[in-house]
Amino acid sequence: MAEVVVVENELAAGALIAASIRDLIAQKPDAVLGLATGSTPLSVYRALAASLVSDPLDVSRVRGFALDEYVGLPAGHPESYRAVITREVVEPLGLTAENIHVPNGDLASIETAGDDYERAIVEAGGVDVQILGIGRTGHLGFNEPGSSFASTTRIKTLTEKTREDNARFFDSPDDVPMHCITQGLGTILRAKHLVLLAFGDAKADAIAAAVEGAVTASQPGSAIQFHPQVTVVVDEAAASKLTNLAYYKHAWAHKPAWQGL
Repeated sequence: MAEVVVVENELAAGALIAASIRDLIAQKPDAVLGLATGSTPLSVYRALAASLVSDPLDVSRVRGFALDEYVGLPAGHPESYRAVITREVVEPLGLTAENIHVPNGDLASIETAGDDYERAIVEAGGVDVQILGIGRTGHLGFNEPGSSFASTTRIKTLTEKTREDNARFFDSPDDVPMHCITQGLGTILRAKHLVLLAFGDAKADAIAAAVEGAVTASQPGSAIQFHPQVTVVVDEAAASKLTNLAYYKHAWAHKPAWQGL
């Protein structure tokens, strides 16, 4: 069963997860972080950046792997996930840019990009903590409904709903790429610790399906039920359709401090 933590808001979630990541880096200076993009994890990155200013910690050896990238965007495009990760994570946290990896969406090398990325993750020793958001369709990364739980980094075709959700970052909905390269569900499940964040009513159905629903490829988020260490951090709205919500709150309130996240 996933550990479900219900917090007041995104700021509280960011502070909680940032503190856990700080503890990880303090114990393992070359920790490997799995980095999600989009609006959901921003509170984590901002809280961690603020903490590194107020209480400095050497992060020069920290490594990272982004979940996904669009295919075919021009180099330097501001909405490429390489640009987003640089802007929202690498620069604010003061990470070493060369240590942070993003799948290669260049059409010239796309045929081998998935295998290359898988190899790089393995050579780094695997991801220590993978930060995740979840889409309205239940997707993790860009693993849309129907994705195999054993899937590895590969090219996927985005659903129209996902393209619609991401259109706010582009000048026109037509500018949203049709394809992406994403870590597979199997890749994500190899991380040592999964941290899934969700906020707002729009994510309530996806969270309920992921945490308590049937394990099915129709709900990619349900893959987390296969993982031995999952922390789901949600606000009241996103948690509103969880059947066992009272128990999750009870378990969190009585969790031994030594266990951490």
